Amino acid sequence: MDGRDGSTGRTRASSDRYALGVDAVREFFAGVALLGRGLRLWGTSPRLMLLGAVPALVVGAVFVGLIIAVGLTADDIAVAVTPFAADWSDLSRSAVRLAAGLAVVALAVLLAVVTFTAVTLLVGDPFYERIWRRVEEREGDAPAEIERGVWAGIARSAGDSLRLLVATAGVGILLFVGGFVPLLGQTLIPVVGALVGGWFLAVELTAYAFDARGRTLRDRRRLLATRRARTLGLGTATYLLFFVPLGAVAVMPAAVAAATLLSRDVLSEGARDYHRPA
Repeated sequence: MDGRDGSTGRTRASSDRYALGVDAVREFFAGVALLGRGLRLWGTSPRLMLLGAVPALVVGAVFVGLIIAVGLTADDIAVAVTPFAADWSDLSRSAVRLAAGLAVVALAVLLAVVTFTAVTLLVGDPFYERIWRRVEEREGDAPAEIERGVWAGIARSAGDSLRLLVATAGVGILLFVGGFVPLLGQTLIPVVGALVGGWFLAVELTAYAFDARGRTLRDRRRLLATRRARTLGLGTATYLLFFVPLGAVAVMPAAVAAATLLSRDVLSEGARDYHRPA
């Protein structure tokens, strides 16, 4: 291969990477747009959305109290997790304990958001199931009703939520450790935390559509991963809006509706890929 061929190959590879990046950004904002479509239900089905907001309001009040408690004790926790800094200079000790305190709060927030979503879905299951069903019927080709006992459904949802929470905690601990790295811990780690939190939120919120079609949690994660950027767009936008005062109350029912739209997109695309001739 001569120099021109090598240069052409590098140019083509660079162009392909650029195109992939543009597609990823476009898909990310397509996921954000899904949340916008979910929020429009407040205008078309206000009573149903208000019912979905009640569980979020009740559970949210409890979780806000817990996060405030963690924030008030963050300094004590930071001292407890940094015994190695006891003999450092005042400036170094204060810096590492500040980083530790921020990391503690960030980990608590990540776990709280995912746990809040899981608990709210369990508490408000009848309301969120109605929102999911309304979206399915409006879009067409809704799955048939599943004859499953109430306790069996709760047990399955709780088991899936527990596995997601364990995975979230594992990733959260890694981010917690990364929070001690100067500059990186205060810049990149919060961004990664929002993306991680967004991913787990999206996986949690899409349970209704996947469960109704007999898909397992493993199927859900695998299929959502095929449209990772779109899933991250929806999940991250939801995650960030949870930090707006009363944002979780307004967004939670809309996020269920948006996650239903995402699930339908992903499942239909997965079915087309499955049936496509080799």
